[in-house]
Amino acid sequence: MDDVISSRVIAMSKGFAPSPPTSCSPRVKSFKPTFLDELKTLEDPRTQRKPDHLLVDIVAIGILATLAGADNMVAVATYGQEEYKWLSTFLELPNGIPSHDTFSRVFGLCCVNHFWSLFSL
Repeated sequence: MDDVISSRVIAMSKGFAPSPPTSCSPRVKSFKPTFLDELKTLEDPRTQRKPDHLLVDIVAIGILATLAGADNMVAVATYGQEEYKWLSTFLELPNGIPSHDTFSRVFGLCCVNHFWSLFSL
């Protein structure tokens, strides 16, 4: 038990929790479409030009990175780069992982009230 705890402490000291498995159980797969479908209801504030990255991908990476310990947009982008293989199992990522500037810009434009409504009971 102590070995498991110490390996998690070491992993967290590197900035992020241990990587999740690259394949998901059937139960987890049944949750993913629901959560991603909810994220797809967010209004994309970048409609004036064709964005390189999907809003759902940006928001999903932001949430997952924050849950893993990211506390700024550089850490969010780093998380995305480190977990690209796993993230690409359920996100489209047509142009790879967005830059930290893209994360900052998009989260600055998003409607906070609609975003928070996704997490209310």
